[in-house]
Amino acid sequence: MSEQDELQTPEPRPHERLLSRKTLLKAVAAAGAAPLLLGAGTALARDRRGTGLAPELTPDCDDGDHPTVPQTEGPYFKPNSPLRTSLVTASTPGTRLTVSGYVFGSACLPIANVLLDFWQADTNGAYDNTGFAFRGHQFTNAQGAFSLSTIVPGLYPGRTRHIHVKVQAPNRPVLTTQLYFPGEPRNSTDTIFDARLLMNVRQIGSGKEGTFDFVLNVPQTPNPSPSPTGTTSPSPSPTPGGGSWTPGTNYRAGDRVTYGGASYQCLQAHTAMVGWEPPNVPALWRRL
Repeated sequence: MSEQDELQTPEPRPHERLLSRKTLLKAVAAAGAAPLLLGAGTALARDRRGTGLAPELTPDCDDGDHPTVPQTEGPYFKPNSPLRTSLVTASTPGTRLTVSGYVFGSACLPIANVLLDFWQADTNGAYDNTGFAFRGHQFTNAQGAFSLSTIVPGLYPGRTRHIHVKVQAPNRPVLTTQLYFPGEPRNSTDTIFDARLLMNVRQIGSGKEGTFDFVLNVPQTPNPSPSPTGTTSPSPSPTPGGGSWTPGTNYRAGDRVTYGGASYQCLQAHTAMVGWEPPNVPALWRRL
C-alpha cells in the first residue's frame, strides 16, 4: 500500500462536527494563537481528577463531546510489536521526544493495565515495514499513566507529523487513533488531521516533551461527592509537605504547595528536585 492509501478514508473534518469549547480552543492552539504552556494551553483530563468535576477542555469526559476520537489505522500497522517504553537508543538520529499522559474512563477515573501500541515514521518520514523500528507497546501503570521515549517523526507526502497508537482497556474494544503536534504548517492541509488530537508540546533543552490524556468509552462509577449537611464544612487542614515548594521534600499525592505566588496540588508521590518545579512538570503538579 502507498502513502496515499492512508488518505483514502479520512475522518470527518472538525468543522463538520458540532463545535464545542475543546474543539474551538484546540483549533486556536493549532493555529499558534495560544502558547501551549501550563495554565495557558489546552487542559488535560488529569486536571480534574479527584475533584468530582468533569474536565473543561480536551480530552474531556462530559461537556457534550465524545471520548478520544478514533482515526484511520493507515497502511503501516504491524502486530506483535516489542514490549518497550523506549523506541530509541543513544545513536538513534532525530529530535528526542517524550510523550506521557494518562488513560481515563467515562468518569475521569484512571485505568490500569491499558495496552498502548505505538508506531511512527523515522526522522526521514519512512516506516520500518520489515522490522520493528519505531514500534512498541506498553501498559499503563496502577495510576493509569504511560510514558514513551521516541523522536519527532519526519514528514512524508500528504501528511503532517503524527504518531499512531492503538489503545485498549482490559476486555474492551480497541481505540485506533493518531496524535498530532501543534504549530505544524501541514496541519491545515492534512485531510486526516483533527485538532482534538493535538498534544501539548514544549521544548526541553534540545528535545521536546509532549503530553496527552486518552479518554476511553469505558463505563465507570464516579467517586462519591460529600453529602450535603446543611452546614459549611471546615476547610481541610494543610497536608504534610505543604508550604513553599522545596527541593528534597518527599511529596505525596494531594499535598499542596506554593511556588512563584501560585498554589499547586501534587498528583503523584515523588521527591522534589531542582528542575521539577511545579510549573515545569504538569504530570506531578496541578495548578489550583
